[in-house]
Amino acid sequence: MLKIENVTYGYNAMHNVLENFSLCFDEPGIYGLLGRNGTGKSTLLYLVMGLLRPRRGEITFDGHNTQKRTPEALGEMFIVPEEYNLPSVSLPAYVKSLRPFYPNFDAKLMVRLLDMFGMTDVNGATPDKEGIPQIDLGALSMGQKKKIYMCIALATRTKLLLMDEPTNGLDIPSKSQFRKVVAQGMREDQTVVISTHQVRDVETLLDHVTIIEQNTVLLSEKINVEEPINLEEMFIKALNGENKE
Repeated sequence: MLKIENVTYGYNAMHNVLENFSLCFDEPGIYGLLGRNGTGKSTLLYLVMGLLRPRRGEITFDGHNTQKRTPEALGEMFIVPEEYNLPSVSLPAYVKSLRPFYPNFDAKLMVRLLDMFGMTDVNGATPDKEGIPQIDLGALSMGQKKKIYMCIALATRTKLLLMDEPTNGLDIPSKSQFRKVVAQGMREDQTVVISTHQVRDVETLLDHVTIIEQNTVLLSEKINVEEPINLEEMFIKALNGENKE
């Protein structure tokens, strides 16, 4: 369970991005976190990870206060930020540096997901003895780096996975593959939170939709997977104060 209780945070003393904000994700699944620009979605993800510290309030996941950043908590949490870079090392070397921090890391799963993205032989890479392609991470495009990082994120097998605008920088075929990669790569007891403006990229993937606005949760409800949804329409209705039909 991810529990955010009465959290207040601001980047300066004059303005709080979030104030007395509360939200609870009480079961595993894929959650869509939607809201206008500046609402604090990205800030909220960094607060959950303990990379930012609230002025007031508390955030817990599975009973762990995430602000304390204990090894037990960090080993079960991973974030894919909107913008990042990867070091100029080989993929096997990067995986080797991560593994001590993520006890459930699954290299075979990572390779399978990379193959779904068509990344196992990029730039003529050959596999090492474990089957991990020896890709030079520094030689990749931003879209290629994003694909690899998402595969790494899912391979950590953490119970909590946060993704901030994960489809930005992906072409249309890769966005379609992204949905398949997440669906096949996540574990049954995993909580995945996807913050995005690209609602059409994720609407068929979500189990739950949460829409926030000005420290208020406008909507937080399960999606009936047997009924098609229009996430963009749902978002606009929530912002306009209309109830979902």
